[in-house]
Formats: sequence, C-alpha cells, structure tokens
Amino acid sequence: QVLLVESGGGLVQAGDSLRLSCAASGRTGSTSNMGWFRQAPGKEREFVAAISRSGVTTYYADSVKGRFTISRDNAKNTVYLQMNSLKPEDTAVYYCAEGSPILTMSAPNAYVYWGQGTQVTVSS
Repeated sequence: QVLLVESGGGLVQAGDSLRLSCAASGRTGSTSNMGWFRQAPGKEREFVAAISRSGVTTYYADSVKGRFTISRDNAKNTVYLQMNSLKPEDTAVYYCAEGSPILTMSAPNAYVYWGQGTQVTVSS
C-alpha cells in the first residue's frame, strides 16, 4: 500500500508562488507515473499535471501550462508542484496521485493511490 502525503499549501495573494510536495512511502516496486489534481468547492476533481517514472516527461492541463511545473526526486520519493503567478481560480484542494499506466491519462480513475490533499487559497 502506497501512502502519499501532501504539504505546502496555504493562503497567498494573486501573483504569488507556492511549492507543493508529495512524499511517498510504502512503495515496494519500481516508481510510477505520478500526478497532481485539484478540486474546488462544488466542482469535480480536475487534472493539473503529471510526470513520468523517470521525471523526463511531463504533461499539463492547459489552465496551468506555463505557470506550474511538476518535478520529482526519486531518491527522496517526493514529487513537487511549483506554482507561479497564482490566480484566484487556482483555489482548491490539491491532491497527489500515483499509478496511472499512461502519462496522458488525465482522468482521476486512472490513478490508484491518492493523498489526503492540501488546501491552496489564492486571494485577489
């Protein structure tokens, strides 16, 4: 059973930056594709970004492309989401996920393991 724990969320102003972290433990096999999702109140969970096992290939939602950067440090079993130029519409609970078989599969049900989420609030 893989355990994912997110951290780094908070309250910021529009234009500010935040870096989210997702620490993984309990993995017994090789690394997997990992992703970040977010869910705003009253909305469905939406894909934000994904990164391949090696960290070489990344994939982003159009809404965050050019502002957010996903990366990973496999030695630390940690995935990061650097969020720059934050907007009020980025406000949501951000979730880390692992296990999608194909990097570009952006549906939440493509992922096997999920963290508990971290709140990001961007004020205008």
